[in-house]
Amino acid sequence: MLEVKILSPEKTLYSGQANGIIVPGERGLFEVLTDHAPIVSILSKGEVKVDTLQGEPFTLAIEGGFIEVSQNNVTVCVEA
Repeated sequence: MLEVKILSPEKTLYSGQANGIIVPGERGLFEVLTDHAPIVSILSKGEVKVDTLQGEPFTLAIEGGFIEVSQNNVTVCVEA
């Protein structure tokens, strides 16, 4: 299980637990699942999709940003 936070300069857009998250990396989409290796990556324009524990996915169109993954904590800073 992941602890996901999606932040914009103005506010927190999403905060909660998730099974996974798909983000638009510079070289294409990639997915982060439980126990993913630590990374920091730049994000491109596209859609972020969070596989929430409630079953209803959270999706967000972004203009860019970055993602940091460490010890099942995922922080995504975006321009939405």
